[in-house]
Order: sequence, then structure tokens, then C-alpha cells
Amino acid sequence: MQKLDDLLLALLENPLNVVFVGVLLLVVVLCVAYFQQFLFILKNLSRNLVRSIMVSIAVMLLVVVITLVWTVTAALDQVTQEKSKDFKAIATERFQIPSQMPFSYERELSEGAVRRPGDVTPQDSMSWSFYGGTIDKEHLTRENIVFFFCMEPKKLLRMENDKPISMMDDIDQLSTTDLYLLEKACEEMEKDPRKVVIGVTRLEALKKRVGETIRISSLNYRGIDLDLEIIGSFPKGRYGQSAVMNRRYLNNALDAYNRDADKTGTPHHPLSDKSLNLMWLRVPDTKSFSQLAEQIEGSDAEGHQRPSPFAAPAVKLETASSGIAAFLDGYRDLLWAVSYLLVPSILATMALVLACAISIGVRERRTEMAVLKVLGFGPNHIMSLILGEALLIGVVSGLVSSALTYAIFNWGFGGVNFPIAFFPTFLVPGDALRWGVTVGAVTSFIGSVIPAWTARSVKVSEVFAKVA
Repeated sequence: MQKLDDLLLALLENPLNVVFVGVLLLVVVLCVAYFQQFLFILKNLSRNLVRSIMVSIAVMLLVVVITLVWTVTAALDQVTQEKSKDFKAIATERFQIPSQMPFSYERELSEGAVRRPGDVTPQDSMSWSFYGGTIDKEHLTRENIVFFFCMEPKKLLRMENDKPISMMDDIDQLSTTDLYLLEKACEEMEKDPRKVVIGVTRLEALKKRVGETIRISSLNYRGIDLDLEIIGSFPKGRYGQSAVMNRRYLNNALDAYNRDADKTGTPHHPLSDKSLNLMWLRVPDTKSFSQLAEQIEGSDAEGHQRPSPFAAPAVKLETASSGIAAFLDGYRDLLWAVSYLLVPSILATMALVLACAISIGVRERRTEMAVLKVLGFGPNHIMSLILGEALLIGVVSGLVSSALTYAIFNWGFGGVNFPIAFFPTFLVPGDALRWGVTVGAVTSFIGSVIPAWTARSVKVSEVFAKVA
């Protein structure tokens, strides 16, 4: 019931969806008002039930494909769009990829490099260090690798007045039960840095469960192998493949490595001064972001210089949408091909399938249409009946298909599993119902125009001459 409520809320939070629901209600009212004509359309579709079902299945399959494609592209478009207020900024190393900054930068960045009265302080902040490793270094496979975000547990989730507060996107979308369990896990991680949270999808690949301990042999922090206890999991969905560790554990391990190095006279770990990969900073509006960028980078939009506390290595600040767009550059051509080549091809195929099926039906019913004209049906009336049949198949098939896609992928699989950059899965939005109905209606209309015009143009004399 909770999931159904979430779907309804997702539908109604968008004004376009409200209009869409209103249009659907109008269609229902028209069907009731013209009930006899509606029954006539249903009867015509049931006369060749196998063909109607096959056409419906074809439309449903194509709507599924389009819904999945648009789910991915719409989500990526959304995260790369600039917000006007309450948005995040990303601080990274200016001249190197991947970003590697001294962890000593963390405190200064979290405070926004405040130096003088009137400087902007971020509303909230979150540091990320990336730690990747394997549970079986002798037989390295994709399944036994796990990638951790090393961060402060309270930035993952804390509850204030029964409301979830998190610097991580979409954590507040979890169910009440999942939020409660995750909050308890964060409290345990704060007390014991060895404890971690890993997504259920990644746990399934690792063949591990909550409560087990694992030893991670690091792939990027060579020589820093960690013993961890799994105390919680992320549900299937966006964070199903993710894992979170208390950043204090990694920093303590680096310090211990360096102390041993001092005793033996060997060099410190090469990543000792490069363990901070990026900082997330939340600011209220674009004006605050511009001022914060000046404080951190040391120059404003006009190039006026001011002392920067981050000289070597230098730091840059960009909006989260810009940073994510940079990560997605490698996928730009693929996404373009999907949006502008694959989707139009699918729509054209759907329209062609409908056109062929309806054309066959029109040819089989030429005599019937001639009889209707003799009984007083006008050409436009006959054309509207053919269009109505096509639209009914398209709209119903599109609605059923998109609703099933939403339920199966979101509730069954935790989203569309199509990893791009650091987005492992994509939840099908509530807008999918509008997409399905719209695609089904438009393509069925386009596919039925020519057959409907052919039916409209049926000449009684020619038909009965052939019959005679």
C-alpha cells in the first residue's frame, strides 16, 4: 500500500501529470457519454481477438523499451541540470584526474575557506575518499571487488525531528524501516570504524551477508588491507552496489602504516597526502556558490585575485551538475544515439506495426463499411471508428505496459540495472505512466491515419459491384 501511495504522489507532484490525469478522466467521461459507440469499437476489436492481442503485445513491448531508455536519459538529464537554489557543489583537485588532495584540506573546505567578514559558509559538507579492494586477491574477479565511499557516517544519515538528513542523494526516499535500520548502522559505524554498510546487490555478488566479517585487500591503497564487519545493507536500487566505510578507519590505517615506516626507515605510503578525493558542499543559491568559489579558488569571475589556502595542489569548485556532466562525457555519443536514433526507430516500428494490422482489418471489412454507409453512417463517422479502435489499443496497451514496467523494475528489481559512471541503477519515475499512454496514443494515431482514411473513402457502389 505504501508503494502505491508513493506512485500516486510521484504522479501528482508534477503539474504535467496532473493535467494528464485530468485528460484521462475526460476520456473516461466521453466513453461513458458515447457508450454505444464505445461498445461498437470493443465489438469490432473482439471479432479478431488474436490479431488485437498480438498488436497490443507488440505495442506493450515497444513501450517497455522506450520507458527503460527514457528512464535512464531523463535521470541523467535531471542530475546535469543546474538548480537555482539549495544545490551542491563539488571541490576537487584542479589539475589532475583522478582528484587527490591532502586530507588536511577537509576542514578548510568544509568551512568554505572563510577569511574575512561576509564570507560564505557552506550549509553542510561531506568528504569522500575512495577505497577499492577485493576479498580474494589471488583470484580477482568483478564479483569479488567492492568499492567504498569513506566518509563520516552522520553525513550518510541522521534523523532530526523524525526527518532524514543526508548529504547523499535519494537516501530520504528509502522506506521508514530502511531508514531506521540505516540510522542504527550509522550510529554503530561512528562507535566502531571497522563496521560498514554494503548494498544488497553487491553482497549477493560477494556471497556475503550482514553480520559476517571480511578482509579487503586494497587495489588503490597498496599495503592497506582492512578487516571489516558488515552491520547493514542498502536496499536494491541506486545504492544496491555501493558500500560505505567510516573515513576514520582509512585515515587510522594510513597513520599506522606511516608509523611503521618511520621505525623501519622506509618511505611513507604514497597516498598519505592524497587521500581526500572530493568534497561536497551545500549552498543556498547561485550567488552564494559564486562567492564560495572565489573564497576557495582565490579569484572571482572577473579574475580579481585573493589569497587561496589551497595553492599546491590547487582546488576548483564546480556545481554538482557540472561535475556529473564531466563524468558523463564518455557516454555522450552513446546517449545521443539512443535518444535520437534508437527511440525514433522504435516509434516508427510501432506505428508501422499498427498501420499494417489496421490496414488488414480495413480490407477485410470493406463490405461491412459499405453497409454502414447505406445505413446512414457518414465517412467521418466511419473514420472515427477506425481511429477509435487504434487509439483504444494504443492507450490501454501503453498504460498497462508502463504500469507493469514501473512495478516490476522498481518493486521487483530495485530499478533499471544499467550502470553509467557512478549510477548503478535508475528508478522508473512516476512520469512513466504518462510516457506509456502518450507514446501508445500518438503512435497508434499516426499508424491508423492512412487505414482510417482508406475506410472513409470506401465506395458503396464499388463494393457491391464486386459482391454481385
